[in-house]
Amino acid sequence: MDGLKKALSSEDISIGIELGSTRIKTVAIDQHLNTVASGHFEWENQFVDGYWTYSINDIWIGLQKSYSAMTTEMKEKHNLTLKQVKSIGISGMMHGYLAFDHNEDLLVPFRTWRNGNTAKAATLLSEAFQFNIPERWSIAHVYQAILDKEAHVNQIEYLTTLAGYVHWYLTGEKVVGIGEASGMFPIDVSNKAYRSDLLNTANDLFKGKGFEKSVSAILPEIKLAGESGGRLTSEGATLLDPSGNLEAGSVMCPPEGDAGTGMVATNTVAQNTGNISAGTSAFAMVVLSDALKGMYPEIDVVTTPDGSEVAMIHTNNCTSDINDWMNIFGEVLSVMGVDFSSDKLYGQIFERSLESDDNIGGLLSYNYVSGENITDVETGYPLFVREPNYNFNLANFMKMHLYSAFSTLKIGMDLLKNNESINIDKLIAHGGIFKTKGVAQQVLSSALENKITVMDTASEGGAWGVSVLAYYTAQESQQSLATFLNEVVFLNTEEVTTEPVEQEVINFNNYVEKVKKGLPIEQSIAKYLGGK
Repeated sequence: MDGLKKALSSEDISIGIELGSTRIKTVAIDQHLNTVASGHFEWENQFVDGYWTYSINDIWIGLQKSYSAMTTEMKEKHNLTLKQVKSIGISGMMHGYLAFDHNEDLLVPFRTWRNGNTAKAATLLSEAFQFNIPERWSIAHVYQAILDKEAHVNQIEYLTTLAGYVHWYLTGEKVVGIGEASGMFPIDVSNKAYRSDLLNTANDLFKGKGFEKSVSAILPEIKLAGESGGRLTSEGATLLDPSGNLEAGSVMCPPEGDAGTGMVATNTVAQNTGNISAGTSAFAMVVLSDALKGMYPEIDVVTTPDGSEVAMIHTNNCTSDINDWMNIFGEVLSVMGVDFSSDKLYGQIFERSLESDDNIGGLLSYNYVSGENITDVETGYPLFVREPNYNFNLANFMKMHLYSAFSTLKIGMDLLKNNESINIDKLIAHGGIFKTKGVAQQVLSSALENKITVMDTASEGGAWGVSVLAYYTAQESQQSLATFLNEVVFLNTEEVTTEPVEQEVINFNNYVEKVKKGLPIEQSIAKYLGGK
């Protein structure tokens, strides 16, 4: 313990906090970028008055409890009390709507990315901009409020995201990182700024509906990775750590969204690299060397934390249906009195899929717990269909579910590959589904007909990613972010790369064609079961 105390001091520590959809996680890293303590707080969104939201009270309680859990672990493991730390970074769910008046009071409860009430605004903005504006984006939220003539809109003085809001209260600075900004409004990557031509278009549209303020005036200032986002104030320190131990003055990196911190955590900020995050939802991020020639409602265009353009393919569904089936299998084993761990359950059943038939027993699944934009499914109903004259066994059943998890993502990636001249030098995957070595990774590789790499650090996640961004800011380094990640952060990282298997490619392509043919079944279920 004495050796650890000498090796580690409060001034060595960089802290990353990410406000995710199901938990707030705090990570502390040392001068070698190793995680030395962490803490988290579980939370859930609520559906209140027609909107998905989290209460402001829960945001701060969750931050404090997550931070406190990290400091408790730091004390227990290293006998260290955090006071003046090197740097801090905040990350959160991208997009959404937090609007404030001239008194800096919140005008309506926080509206998250999950709200789908902005379809009309997103469509109108996409047409006017000739640039895809997804329903999740902040600009779609504010325009929908204007179209709906909500009483609060003419009081709006400032619009920000969840990460931007927390950062503002900790520093007093109304800034966001460029990656986070790119989920609010389209970015001019050459000037690292909001697109001025589209700001003018937005001003005309908004004024036509009675909103007189300049759009640029209500948006946060943009900062790049490595630039200072301000310093922790004494009020901010107390907000984060009510115990009073944490001192003001720590440099803070610009707040970033979960997509940007995911790119950092997987070392995929360089052009022609990409990452795939597979969890409750899935998204692929491909860093472009050239701008897309076309506009696609299935593809978002965002940026890396240092301002390179990224094509983002987002699916609302990935592993939830698999998890539900695994819970059923686990319940059966419990009823039978069998002792097992979650890792063993997933591992052995996933490995069983390796014995599947080429036609996977004629099975078909739609893993749609929620609706899916890419396949035009408004309301999701998980669906399993089997043809009676084929081999219905566990191997085929699990291979079907693994195929289903990545089918919609493949449809979106195929659209990008077939319509745009893109090159992907390296594609890195991360998420719990890849814990069983070589199973889901091989399926994804064959699905996308691309090499897939899984790194031993990928499980660190976005909280670690934003702690790295905080560390990078504190260094005031002249290295580019990509060079810093390659030559400092990921220099000795272990990784495993899987290549597509010819027969598996054929099998997956055949399965996806079956998925496409059966889509009318999935699309029509809501008509009969949803009361429409």
